[in-house]
Amino acid sequence: MKLSILRQNNPLALRIVDRYLLRELAVGFLAATAILLLVMVGGAVADLLAKIAKGRIPAELLFTLIGLRTIGTLTILMPLAVLLGVLSAYGRLWRDSEMAVLQSSGLDSTGLLRPLMLFVLPTMLVLAAISFWLAPASERLSQRLLTEASRSLIVAGLEPGRFVELPGRDGVIYVGEMSADGTQFKRMFIESERPDNEAGKTRIDVITATHGFLYHDADGEGRYIALQDGFRVEGKLGEDDFRLMRFVRNDIKLPDSAGDDDEAAQKRAAPTAVLLRGGDDPVMMSELHWRLAAPLSVLVLGLLALPLSRTSPREPRYARMLLALLAWLVYYNGLLLGRAWIGQGKLAAGFGLWWVYVPALAIAAWLIWSGERLKAPRRVRRA
Repeated sequence: MKLSILRQNNPLALRIVDRYLLRELAVGFLAATAILLLVMVGGAVADLLAKIAKGRIPAELLFTLIGLRTIGTLTILMPLAVLLGVLSAYGRLWRDSEMAVLQSSGLDSTGLLRPLMLFVLPTMLVLAAISFWLAPASERLSQRLLTEASRSLIVAGLEPGRFVELPGRDGVIYVGEMSADGTQFKRMFIESERPDNEAGKTRIDVITATHGFLYHDADGEGRYIALQDGFRVEGKLGEDDFRLMRFVRNDIKLPDSAGDDDEAAQKRAAPTAVLLRGGDDPVMMSELHWRLAAPLSVLVLGLLALPLSRTSPREPRYARMLLALLAWLVYYNGLLLGRAWIGQGKLAAGFGLWWVYVPALAIAAWLIWSGERLKAPRRVRRA
């Protein structure tokens, strides 16, 4: 006879066991999300700090870019967090023998599907909003901020009245005055050093200029400082071999900015409505399927985690976790491969990424069915 935790008068009402399992799933999902966010944000911070040190992005955009990147990584992070959250929540039921108590109350393994779907479906809707709207908008904002910052000397870390390291090379640079937008300056001093392999000594190069400005190449990618009305002294340290030159204008190349202005990147950051009107453009079609992959992956990985969470009390705690991570790695690489094939025109856009979803769903269904199948009782031989 079933216990009261499984009884319900209204089929749409949540049972006590449903509320309990939903709480366990939510706790496991939030814990996995927090850990994965910590790892991914740490990697993003290290990458951005390296670019700031090279003068490719301004330091004041650090926290803004971290927030924008975090929104974009949620499309990859949340499906994996669902997989790990279901494994940790339902796996604990099996290890602590709580599942045996629930089974004795009339709840079988397939009964776990109800709270799982109640958890997965809202998560899919939230992730769909992020994938189709928030993530592309954050990518477009990030590209716009980097493009605007690349047109200013502030992106190289230059501050009026302060000596700073020369971006991208050994040396220092000093600016006396700078315009508010960071495009023009006065009284600049640059000192750089480079090794002379032939003589085994160091060459020094000192440049001064009364004023100048920042400009870009015709393609908009290369950045240069135009120095006007100045002097240049170069030679080897320890030798009387120095040259003094006076110039009207001398241009110095700055490191390229971190902005990604190529056509493919702009297409991938386009609004979803533009992708739907993309027609036969393979890059747009690949991006559209990639955005659809995020919410569908929540369903696929959630169903796959259900049979993988079934463990025995004596089984190692993280054995199924390693198996699940391996399955996710194969699944995710399949999505990346399909995205690249569609973008290169090697795979028809109509075929999409369903060749990845369908086998994964079939494996999940087979594992759930095989876990519920009972062995046929042995026939007792008559004497």
